[in-house]
Amino acid sequence: MLALSAAGGPPQPATSKSPSAARAEFLPAMPHPAISQPSTGQPAAVPRAVRKPVVGHTAAATAAPTPAQQLARLTLAQRVGQLFMVAATATGADANTMSDLTRYHVGNVYLAGRSRAGSAATAAVVRRMTATVSAATSGGIRLAVATDQEGGFVQVLGGPGFSTIPTALSQGTLTTAALQANARVWGSQLRAAGLTMNLAPVLDTVPSRQFAPRNAPIGFFGREYGFTPQAVSAHGGAFAAGMRQAGIAPVVKHFPGLGRVTLNTDTTGNVKDTVTTRTDPYLLPFRTAIQAGARWVMVSSAYYTRIDAGHIAPFSPLIMRTMLRSDLHFTGVVLSDDLCNAAQLAPWALGTRATSYIHAGGTMLLCANPRAIPAMYTAVLQLAQHNPAFAAEVNAAALKVLTVKAGH
Repeated sequence: MLALSAAGGPPQPATSKSPSAARAEFLPAMPHPAISQPSTGQPAAVPRAVRKPVVGHTAAATAAPTPAQQLARLTLAQRVGQLFMVAATATGADANTMSDLTRYHVGNVYLAGRSRAGSAATAAVVRRMTATVSAATSGGIRLAVATDQEGGFVQVLGGPGFSTIPTALSQGTLTTAALQANARVWGSQLRAAGLTMNLAPVLDTVPSRQFAPRNAPIGFFGREYGFTPQAVSAHGGAFAAGMRQAGIAPVVKHFPGLGRVTLNTDTTGNVKDTVTTRTDPYLLPFRTAIQAGARWVMVSSAYYTRIDAGHIAPFSPLIMRTMLRSDLHFTGVVLSDDLCNAAQLAPWALGTRATSYIHAGGTMLLCANPRAIPAMYTAVLQLAQHNPAFAAEVNAAALKVLTVKAGH
C-alpha cells in the first residue's frame, strides 16, 4: 500500500525509505528522456463560446473562470500535468520533485516519508512547492498538496502543531461524534500547514480480528475501523466528515477493498482478492462515503478475480468506469495507489502504466518515485498528441481534476 512506504512501528513487511528511493528495487531501469520542450502541446480545439472573453457587467467580467474555461486556457502539456500526483519528501522536496512540478507541469503532490519538524516547518516545505505554480508551469491552477495522516503507524507529519493520531482500529472505539470532532482538529492542523488533502480514511473491511494479522496491508497495522462494513462505514465516514469541516479533502481508499488479501501490492506481485464481487456487501463503506459527498476515491492495485480477473484494478474499466462511475454514481477524481514503485506493477513499463490507467478510466495517477515521472508523463503526452481518442480521455480527466479542485 501507498501509505506503508512511510509506515513505522512494529515488525512489518516493508521498510521506510525516502519517496525517491522507496521500493526502488522493483522499478525497471528506464532512461529519462531528454525533452527540451515538454510544454509544446497546444490546447485542443474548444467551442468559441468557451474561449470568448466575458463582457458586460463588471461582476461578470471579474468572476472566477469556470473549470471548462480553465481547461481551455491550458496547453495539452499542462493538462497532462494535472493528471499526476508525485511524492515529495515531507522534510523538503528534492530536485526531482521540483523538476516534476516545473518542467513536467505536475499539478499535485503528496508529502511522504516522515517529518517530526512540526507544522511551521511543514508549511515552509509546502510554500516552496506552491511558489512554483505559475502560468508557465500549471497555467496558474493551484497545487493540490496531500499526505498520509491516517493515524497509528501511518502518520507522516508530527511534531509541534500536529496531534499524535491513534490507529483507525482505536478510532473505531470512539463515538462517531467524538471521532468527527477529533478529525476536524486533525484536519485543521493539516490546513494550517498548507495542505489541501488527506489520503485517508481507509474504508477497507477486514473480515475478523483473527484474520487481521494475516492481512498485510491493512489489518497488520490496525488501519481498519472495525470488522463489519457497517462499523467501517460509520467511523470512516465520521473521519471524512471531520476532515471536510476543516477544509481538507478526504481521499477514501482502497476501492474496491483490500481487507481480504494476505499480500501487500507494494512489496509483492500478483496480489489477488478471490472473494469480492461487483455487488459485495463490503462495498458499503465506499457507497456511503460517495453518497455523503466524497470527491476523491483511491483505487487499489490488486486483482479482483470475481470482478475482472484479467486486469489489476487500475487497468480495469469494469472497476473504475462501471463499478465506480455507473454502479456507485461517483463523479469525482479516481486516484490510483502508487503506480511507480509498487511490486504489483513491475511487469509493465512505466509509460504503459500511465497510459493504461488513463485509458481504463483513471483520473489522476499517484507516483511514489519522482524520477519515474518523466517517462510516464512523456508517454501520456505523446499518445495524446497522436491519438485523438486518447486526447479526449486526457481532456475529460483534466476537466474532472479542475472541477473537483474548484469545489464543484
